[in-house]
Amino acid sequence: MKIKSLLVLCGILLATLGCNGQSKKEVTTQKDNPMSKSIVIFFSHAGDNYSVGNIEVGNTKIVADYISDIAGADQFEIVTHKYDGMAYTPLINLAQEEAKKGELPPYEGKAPDLSQYDTVFIGGPVWWGTYPQVMFTFFRDINLDGKTVIPFTTHEGSGLANCASDVKKAFPKAKVAQGFSIYGHEVRSGRAKVEKWLKGLGY
Repeated sequence: MKIKSLLVLCGILLATLGCNGQSKKEVTTQKDNPMSKSIVIFFSHAGDNYSVGNIEVGNTKIVADYISDIAGADQFEIVTHKYDGMAYTPLINLAQEEAKKGELPPYEGKAPDLSQYDTVFIGGPVWWGTYPQVMFTFFRDINLDGKTVIPFTTHEGSGLANCASDVKKAFPKAKVAQGFSIYGHEVRSGRAKVEKWLKGLGY
């Protein structure tokens, strides 16, 4: 009886160890497959904006924050002081002139090292059918060859406009994924829309 009981006890012990080993293996497998590292690069205009009035935080900044929070992405904001304090109408008139002339306004600081990132989100408002010209200044200074690039915009009726196609032109050796656009007046209550879009991308 004692031998039989000992054998039963050994069997239970082995079964328990086997289960623990399996659980540990599953955890290790999950850790061995992390999501690729990503960054959100964006330009956002605070101050006087169409439809939402004078705002302290730009519409695109809010969307960028949603993306960073949901996807665990780093951030780099393209900053220029050229448009500070401008009312909406003079601002869009200036933006139109810049677009016509192909001007490349300077931005503050320097572009970050993007070599560590696999995925780059690029966002901004739509000004005259595409991103603000200062973003094209920034595009000139970075290399996105081989990376996945995901455009997004805030707008009041333009959608993505030409932003996605202009990103493809600027970075022909990048893989440009499905873009996203949202009305500027919706962003403050639009986190769920951003989550749905990112879920479709695998985040």
